[in-house]
This record gives sequence, C-alpha cells and structure tokens, in this order.
Amino acid sequence: MILLVRDTTLRAFEPLQKANSVLGTEVANFLNPTPTILPNPVTIIHEVRSLARLETIQYSVEKVITGDSGQNILKPLFGDRLLFVAHGTVIAGVDLNKLLPSDLVMEQGILKVRLPDAEIFSASLDNSKSYVFDRQTGVLTHGNPDLETQVRRVAEQEIYKAAVTDGILVQARINAENYLIRLLHNLGFKDVVFISPTPTPTPK
Repeated sequence: MILLVRDTTLRAFEPLQKANSVLGTEVANFLNPTPTILPNPVTIIHEVRSLARLETIQYSVEKVITGDSGQNILKPLFGDRLLFVAHGTVIAGVDLNKLLPSDLVMEQGILKVRLPDAEIFSASLDNSKSYVFDRQTGVLTHGNPDLETQVRRVAEQEIYKAAVTDGILVQARINAENYLIRLLHNLGFKDVVFISPTPTPTPK
C-alpha cells in the first residue's frame, strides 16, 4: 500500500519536475547565451599591415643606352661616344601601411577590401651585369669623365619606364590580390572581394 502511494505521488510530481527542468534550461541559456563571433576589420588591419611593403613582382630589364658628346664639326677631335648595356631590376608591390580601417568593410558576410595603388619600390642597375660595350673618343681627348655617370642615370630611368610601360603595376596588384585572398581565407573570411581605389579628384 505504501509503495502504491509513493508511486502515485512520484507520477503526480513528474510533470512539475519536467517543467522545472525545461525552465532551468531556458534560464541557463538566457544567462549564458551562445556567443556570436563577429570579425573586426581593425583586427584584420593589424594582421595584414604586419606585412608592410608587400613585394609581389620583380622585373629584370635590359636596355642599350647611347651617350654622345661633341656632336659639332670638332667631333673627330674632341667627341666622345659611349654604348652602354644596362641590366636592371624593378620591384613593385603594394604598401600595406597605407591600408586604413575604412578600406576593409564587412557587408552581408562578404569582406570588401580596397587596396592601395600598386607602386614601384625600387628600380636600380645591376652593376655586376651592366657594362660599357663600346666607347669611341676623338683623337685629341680621353673622353668626358662624366659621360658614363650620366648614361647610367638615364639607363636607370629608362629601366623604370620600360617596366611601367610593360604593365608591372597592373601585375603587381593582381599578384597582391592573389596572395592576400589566401591570407584572408586562412583568417576565416571565405568571401573576399577587392574593389578599386577611390580615384583622387583632379584639380580644375
């Protein structure tokens, strides 16, 4: 008889115990909600900017430069003509120190990145490969001592121009995007879109 009363009592309180259990779970969920993780673009800035100058492409350029002085009628006597073969290296990329927090925006789960313009980091002669191929001087002179220096300066400028004309800046940006998209994917951003820099207004 006692067992019957105890079983009946337990069954009577069972719905109340279940209700208390459900209520306890809901209260626990309210007090300890599941956290929502939202990436902060400023954090990405620190991760990306640590790369500083991101060198993404290197050009090896060869140019033949002619230097000529004394082009008047006295050239056979005092003229100086120099043929210089210039080998140079041009390195380009993106300076990530110029990346601002406003250049990274999260919209509907997509990270939009506005990279700084690609730029030339260095354009220099490779003195180990550059050389004077030919030099002809007048019969009454040993040549202009500054001519080779002037030719080398012009050669460096021409190497720079040749790389830019060939599209080194365009390729530098493409390579930077390809590298950074892999980096951002590793940081957890699956959808990344690169947008063009805002053009600087030209003064009227």
